[in-house]
Amino acid sequence: MATRASTWRPHEKHGRLTTQSDLPASVFAFPKQRKEPLTDARHVRNAVARFDQVTDASDADRSQAFANIEKAANYYQVDLSETNWHQLGVHPQPRRQESARKGAQTRVRSGAAKTAARKGAATRERLGIAKEAGKKAAATRAARGRSGK
Repeated sequence: MATRASTWRPHEKHGRLTTQSDLPASVFAFPKQRKEPLTDARHVRNAVARFDQVTDASDADRSQAFANIEKAANYYQVDLSETNWHQLGVHPQPRRQESARKGAQTRVRSGAAKTAARKGAATRERLGIAKEAGKKAAATRAARGRSGK
């Protein structure tokens, strides 16, 4: 299979982005799916690590994504040992949601979920957004039909 041409372009906008929709499609490894933004070296490394987690991508999409990752890696001076997309993972993880559910159950059983919740609450309190976050959580529970208590 021939390697597709890269569509990646460096993104020059600075400052905090509010949503992924603020980014042009040319910044993503998978531009059609708008997955794996390549805005800096950290994001390039993350895209390599998560390459096989992208679902609904054809072989052609993966080939183009690898070309975009290669171009971004060169731009941000990230060492890339892989020479083609097949080395990053061929198929998405078929039982990803099941594995995530089992992981959440394990965190609840081990007490890690409560620890994470306490740390999150402390962070929200420290940042002064605890009340706002509480209202948002209550609205989410109400939308899902749960009282939360």
